Amino acid sequence: MNIILNNTKEEIQDGTTVHQLLRYKNINNKYIAVEINRNVLPKSDHHKYVIQDGDKIEIITAIGGG
Repeated sequence: MNIILNNTKEEIQDGTTVHQLLRYKNINNKYIAVEINRNVLPKSDHHKYVIQDGDKIEIITAIGGG
């Protein structure tokens, strides 16, 4: 199935969860936010949310500074 990930077209397997996508992309930073179709997905739902064909996903990493 096809999705848009951070404004780039991607093809992923049917049934992929957000958690699996993050692992596949080697994103293991605990300071991230995932937005799907302009709605923030709580971290507690990363294991449960199955990505749908056409979903627009943004992964945002927090950066600290001073």
